[in-house]
Amino acid sequence: MRAVLIVNPNATSTTRAGRDLLAHALESRVQLTVTPTDHRGHAVEIAETAKREGVEVIIVHGGDGTVNEVVNGLLGPPGAERPHPESLPAIAVVPGGSANVFARALGISPDPIEATNQLIDLLGEQRRGRTWRRLIGLMDCAERWAVFTAGMGVDGEVVAAVEAQRARGRTVTAARYIRVAVREMLASARSKPALTVHLPDRPPVAGVHFAFVSNASPWTYANARPVWTNPSTTFEGGLGVFAITSMNVLANLLLVRRMLSKNPRITARHLVREDDLPWVRITASEPVACQVDGDFLGTRADMTFSAVRDALAVVAPPR
Repeated sequence: MRAVLIVNPNATSTTRAGRDLLAHALESRVQLTVTPTDHRGHAVEIAETAKREGVEVIIVHGGDGTVNEVVNGLLGPPGAERPHPESLPAIAVVPGGSANVFARALGISPDPIEATNQLIDLLGEQRRGRTWRRLIGLMDCAERWAVFTAGMGVDGEVVAAVEAQRARGRTVTAARYIRVAVREMLASARSKPALTVHLPDRPPVAGVHFAFVSNASPWTYANARPVWTNPSTTFEGGLGVFAITSMNVLANLLLVRRMLSKNPRITARHLVREDDLPWVRITASEPVACQVDGDFLGTRADMTFSAVRDALAVVAPPR
């Protein structure tokens, strides 16, 4: 089996020693090529090359942003003729970022050593003639693919601010995200809501401050604790939407408490929440910040997100 190991050396928790250990563990099981990324978008290029060369597995050792680049490199832009997932390399992930939401949502351990052992066991299923690929759905964001989340409004502002701090050499941690999120939430509370959420079979909902669209759950992690917005949203179903119509501090603190619960019941009077949707459209009275899989996309005034089932093959435990 031919495999490419893509390593993002700038990801939060990747190290040279960890990369070498991972490569050594895999080399006895697959015909491995190790390729580090050295610029933004490099993982897209590596994935495109791997697809052309008929590689069977792409192993990503990095964060969610690197995974997103690989997916977009394999599938090409949304709207183009989409290849059948069985004709593409399967994607495996050994976490190397800060949150590693995609890998953990798939059932992959956040610990790189444990994740490597999981991967070796899963690849061993191929030798035994058993199923080792799992098909999952993706989110079509019109201009690129998302694997687990997108957001407009304060969510995008938080990602933009964190990326700016990362560019200045600061380490991205859960505590830093929380500090930035609190600051941006307080700033947003002083602004008029700019968003309108459009959903199938119901009137548009105006007066929205920010909105998350999910392709899986949980929405993210605060260190080891999952943060839930749409607990029933899975890679095998439709999209979930979570949108806020009030920035009242007490109301949102109570909602955050529910989002951090071990048995989440995500309800509130100021919350618009739906699950298993074929599409979600969000419009804005003026362009607002937008993020996809934790990467800042820029400002947008109109975004449509569509569920595409069975779009990608992954190496992961069965659901």
